Amino acid sequence: MADTSLLAQDFPPATEDAWRALVTKTLGEAPFASLEKTTAEGLPIAPLYAAAPAPAAFPARPFDADRAWDLRTLTAHPDASRANAEILADLQGGAASAVVRIDPTGQAGVAVGSADGLARVLEGVILELAPVALDAGFLGPKAADWLGTVAKASPGAKLNFHMDPLSAFADAGASPGPIEGHLVSAATVGVRLAETYPQAQLFLASGRVVHEAGGGEAQEVAFAAAGAIAYARALVRAGMPMAEAFARITLGLSADADYFLSIAKLRAARAVFARVAAACGAAPAARVEARTSRRMLAARDAWTNMIRLTAAGFGAAVGGADAVVLGNFTDAMGLPTAFARRQSRNTQLVLMEEAHVGRVADPAAGSGYVEALTDRIARAAWEKLQAIEAAGGIVAALTSGLVAREVAAAVAARPEPKLVGVNAFPPDKDTPVEVERAEPKAVDAPSAALPGPDGRCEPLRPIRLSEAFEK
Repeated sequence: MADTSLLAQDFPPATEDAWRALVTKTLGEAPFASLEKTTAEGLPIAPLYAAAPAPAAFPARPFDADRAWDLRTLTAHPDASRANAEILADLQGGAASAVVRIDPTGQAGVAVGSADGLARVLEGVILELAPVALDAGFLGPKAADWLGTVAKASPGAKLNFHMDPLSAFADAGASPGPIEGHLVSAATVGVRLAETYPQAQLFLASGRVVHEAGGGEAQEVAFAAAGAIAYARALVRAGMPMAEAFARITLGLSADADYFLSIAKLRAARAVFARVAAACGAAPAARVEARTSRRMLAARDAWTNMIRLTAAGFGAAVGGADAVVLGNFTDAMGLPTAFARRQSRNTQLVLMEEAHVGRVADPAAGSGYVEALTDRIARAAWEKLQAIEAAGGIVAALTSGLVAREVAAAVAARPEPKLVGVNAFPPDKDTPVEVERAEPKAVDAPSAALPGPDGRCEPLRPIRLSEAFEK
């Protein structure tokens, strides 16, 4: 190994005062404080940080240098046979697991309405080797039963039922029957299936609906944590011990092109979850599924989305996500082609196997900037979580409009974004991007409605930051 001691003598460590002097010289008459900025929620970001005195202490994901995280792909093609072909191609091309988005109408997912239909989607998939997750909205409990049927009671099946009625409620602004009834139904099905499938994850406590509607990082973490509390309570009422209930819940978070914020947000979420779980007598380690943001994607000059997705995937991996779902660069325009799906898979493979991002358990540990940002997001999220619980829990916070008002405030406070290829350095002419075309065909499916009046809340409508400029 080369001797670097002589280099160290020639380049003494730079002090904070030396850095400040250089910045002051560059700024001229402008004050140093002019470089300070804030997040959409008002959390301060300084232009310069000293090294952190010590890394934050919170449980990170289990370290595995060979497969640092679960490379997960999402399938939403309305045709069951095409969806099956996509899943098999993804698994053969390097993916480790798959998410199946279900919509019996075929408008927003695979047109599936029965266990037989889901079996066609998963034909050839070995569930003991390739974990399968669901995204089924209010049909979550029924879809969980369908997946349980497909798994044929194999105790080794790695299933992620990912029931999440709260996100479906927040997104739609209504539930078919009381939203409380959907929590009870999901928990009842989850407890029953947990006896057969010891490795299954039952609920996805996701904050992504907040992110996609324009909310801030602390709001997203607080929503996910409040959802985890609500789902744990429902499982306990259904007969599951508290410690097992928390172990069966996955946190769902977004990652976008601002990878420092993504890294800090995921680390903050682990800290918040650890505190909640420990207070309930459960293990403090969170299981996190990160999906790249659709909010950040552009329909104009869509090729630039490859850069955004790479940055988001990097942030999710460095932030410690257990599973990463990288979107496709054409997602703002339509269904992905085989090329777009391959590009998405390979981006993760390059990050994992060539850039070796997962070779360090927590690469951001000790960074003054990331540690400070992690702490600020965690503290702000904890305050927002306390406000949600003081309001009566996440259902009450949604129905009262508390969550929607905070998201609207973050949207109003966010400065106009600079988007490469859209309102910054737009191309002289767009290069065509190919997308998959499909004719959705609805299938018969059981109703998700429950007895009683429908639940209502202010919906959290998804946005894309580039839409205003693309019009």
